Amino acid sequence: MSKIPADLKYTEDDEWVRVEGEIATIGVTDYAQDSLSDIVYLELPNEGDFFGVGETFGVVESVKAAADLLMAVSGDVTAVNEDLIDTPEAINQDPYGAAWLVKVKMSAPDELDNLMDAAAYEKYLSERE
Repeated sequence: MSKIPADLKYTEDDEWVRVEGEIATIGVTDYAQDSLSDIVYLELPNEGDFFGVGETFGVVESVKAAADLLMAVSGDVTAVNEDLIDTPEAINQDPYGAAWLVKVKMSAPDELDNLMDAAAYEKYLSERE
């Protein structure tokens, strides 16, 4: 079974969100990296770019498939994990740690209410299989 840390929020598109004040750190879940298999390419936005909820902010490609990365909360990108561009396989090794994708200054923190907690995400995954 995939790892689902209890302190994070989750989207139906298999992104996770860690909230620290008004900053949301976003990455892909253990389930997503496992489903994709060996990740070989990653495209991320630039600092300062603005995205609304559900907008594509990047692309992750593996030996099996490519997937759009969809924004979990609206806001301005304040940091991009540039290291992952050169080592996208780190997503397979540490999806909840070193392999975060972007940090976003949330423009509408109440959007977090639309995300799933760990228990809801676990249930969502079990219903998908």
